[in-house]
Amino acid sequence: MSQLENKIEARHRNLFDVLNQQKYTVDYFQREYSWAEKHIEELVTDLTSAFLAEYSPGDKREQGEQYNNYYLGPFVVSSKDGKRSIIDGQQRLTSLTLFLIYLHNQQKDSGFKEEIKPMIFSELRGSKSFNITVEERIPCLESLFNQGEYQPDDSATESTRNMAERYQDIVRAFPEELKSDAFPFFIDWLKYNVIMVEIIAYSDENAYTIFETMNDRGLNLTPSEMLKGYVLSRFDQPAKRHQANEMWKQSMLQLKAYDKDEDQRFFQSWLRARYADSIRPGRAGSKNEDFEKIGTRFHSWVRDNLDKVGLDASTGDSFERFVQQDMRFYLKAYRRILDAERSLTKGLEPVYYINRWGIAPTLSYPLMLAALNVDDDDSAVVAKIRAVASYIETFAVRRSINFRNFSASSIRYTMYSLVKELRGLDLPELRELLTQKMADMKESFEGVDRFRMHGQNRRFVKFLLARMTAWCEQQTGMGTDFVTYFQPTSGKPFEVEHIWADKFSRHKDEFEQEHEFQNYRNRLGDLVLLPRGTNQSYGDLPYDKKQPHYIKENVLVKSLSPLTYENNPNFIAMSNKHKLPFCAHPQFKKQDIETRQALYRAICERIWPEQLTEES
Repeated sequence: MSQLENKIEARHRNLFDVLNQQKYTVDYFQREYSWAEKHIEELVTDLTSAFLAEYSPGDKREQGEQYNNYYLGPFVVSSKDGKRSIIDGQQRLTSLTLFLIYLHNQQKDSGFKEEIKPMIFSELRGSKSFNITVEERIPCLESLFNQGEYQPDDSATESTRNMAERYQDIVRAFPEELKSDAFPFFIDWLKYNVIMVEIIAYSDENAYTIFETMNDRGLNLTPSEMLKGYVLSRFDQPAKRHQANEMWKQSMLQLKAYDKDEDQRFFQSWLRARYADSIRPGRAGSKNEDFEKIGTRFHSWVRDNLDKVGLDASTGDSFERFVQQDMRFYLKAYRRILDAERSLTKGLEPVYYINRWGIAPTLSYPLMLAALNVDDDDSAVVAKIRAVASYIETFAVRRSINFRNFSASSIRYTMYSLVKELRGLDLPELRELLTQKMADMKESFEGVDRFRMHGQNRRFVKFLLARMTAWCEQQTGMGTDFVTYFQPTSGKPFEVEHIWADKFSRHKDEFEQEHEFQNYRNRLGDLVLLPRGTNQSYGDLPYDKKQPHYIKENVLVKSLSPLTYENNPNFIAMSNKHKLPFCAHPQFKKQDIETRQALYRAICERIWPEQLTEES
């Protein structure tokens, strides 16, 4: 190996230097972009919270140089022949690119002109190319940059589908208080105060060695390890300390099997759920309080707030209880939630649903843990988690139906106030409180009457149709469920399809302008779920030609056909039991869309009733 090949460099660089007019490729063995909503939400929340802890209204731009830096971690590149390949850190760098694209699009609407485009793509001899270059991602990045959305087609990769969803998560997570005067200050801070350590190797061998070392032998203590060190040091008896240490280690290994940062997420959720008393007000210049401090340095927060956590520094008994009783109980409940997110679990179905369409995990996890008490038995734990998750789903669906934002930044204060209200409630009290919260909501299912699909809510439309379709089929005694229609593990996936073909010429008897036709075509009443490829095969046919095919599909689709109402006692019984206005549609005109819209509203009101009960 030559002297250059053996060379390894490490240096700290601000984000502007890392990305501005730079070019990176992504190594083949880690090409898929796999971050989930919780990872994006944590990134955006951590960055914006760190900035807001420094910024005060009235600051001058040059004062930003005195703001504290934020360390975002290392990344590893292999440099050969003048080309640099990302060996470790592409998830973060790709996410930062998505974030920068969002900020670029945000400032177009706000009138700010901060120069961030060179951190996203660079231009040479009139040709533009993205700074992180993966060929199959280019159409997605271009669409997000130019239109602020991306609609994947059949050729889209897992990475690009994921990138499109994470971009929408960024839209929901970005705080409202940063969209006005603070915005250019935040851009400055992000460019010059966010620091990464760049590690450059000049041979693949050294690069992979560094990658393995960083992922297998990390030496830095995490907040959960520092919390363990402090708590166990307060134990009076070595034997009990050893026993607690073994339990703690095994518990953290179990959590890390879900995600490498799940141990930290657990402590953040538990401590926020049960002990945090304050949260930063939603205005620029406000300082971090309990909620934010737990999110960044929960080990320090516990040490500084022993009284809130019920710990007595003069004796080890309270620390033993903290580990062996409280931590064990909430860890078991937390893992129950994680398992229910991953597979549809009887009794905890709403947890699965809100993981597909719900509020940010930093809010939903504390809410689901808040009402739990250490003396609750398993049935009470399940019932309480179910009740809270049902409320969260109803909240998210009603807001979405009415085109209302429910980003973490817009509802965090409301939801955190609810966390405190839920603490210590028994099950009847919990259901009563959540029922009242639903009754107090301004948004109702009347919004269905006006609801339509647009560029940024297709994912929610699919969620809504999947919930309605599965519910109707289960009520008729069929074995299908939400997974069948939203995210099947085998077979053709289902897609949102229009009943009307995109043929304005066929509807000029009812519409004078094409935009009026398109508006009605995108209303919920014109939408169904069909297996991928099915509607494409006859989607352009007139309604009377493709309606006979609908009898072979799911119950919500086949209800369009008159044949469904003949010799189908289970379907008729379901319709009558729930007083649902199902009817056949021999033709499908403007009025038929409105009739279907009314049907869909009635179904929504049965799925998400006004009152939480044992079944809710």
